[in-house]
Amino acid sequence: MQPIVLNDIAFQPTPKDIQHVLDTKVGQSSADAITRMIGEVQGFAKPKAMYRVVSCEAVGDDRVKLDGQLFNSRVLRVNLDEVHRAFPFVATCGEELQAWMDSIDNILDNYYADVINGMALDAARNSLGVHLEERYRLGRTACMHPGSLEDWPIQAQRPLFALIGNPEESIGVRLLDSLLMHPGQSVSGIHFQTESDFKSCQMCPREKCPNRMSPYDEELYARRFS
Repeated sequence: MQPIVLNDIAFQPTPKDIQHVLDTKVGQSSADAITRMIGEVQGFAKPKAMYRVVSCEAVGDDRVKLDGQLFNSRVLRVNLDEVHRAFPFVATCGEELQAWMDSIDNILDNYYADVINGMALDAARNSLGVHLEERYRLGRTACMHPGSLEDWPIQAQRPLFALIGNPEESIGVRLLDSLLMHPGQSVSGIHFQTESDFKSCQMCPREKCPNRMSPYDEELYARRFS
């Protein structure tokens, strides 16, 4: 199946939304700056996402093929055991917002810009999730991201990008030599149906992670994936 691009994603943040993300009160000058910056981005912010529907084939205890592209991960292989298709994806705040943030010299304003870009990425991810559910009726889903687990290191970015297609041409996301992405507020991964409530956070011991969605479960790997 050819890649599907979502490039008409609504993004209309408010000062209250940003204050909620910051989880702190800001002074009047900062509130004015945030209001001004929100006004600036309304005309050009374009969060985007793209994905493909691929077939899954286990080829060993710790390897799985997605449309012929090989991935080495015991956790990914086990998670995809009961499904016949998966949804590799890339989502981003958009190169327009990245260029805008890069043009800001003031350190505090640059920080607020990064918060806005992160919210745009959230909008792209949420829109992708809604789209997948409405189009494919997936029910409960989970997601894995290259580099989020020792079992599936960031080197998986290269075959993932090759599997998805050409994210740089389609939505402006470039894979750097470091295997990070540009724009910085971008995310890649694989969505899949699941009967369990799996989240990669359950297997990550990193403390004080701002994106943690579930508590660390030290014994999960031994119970489910060994």
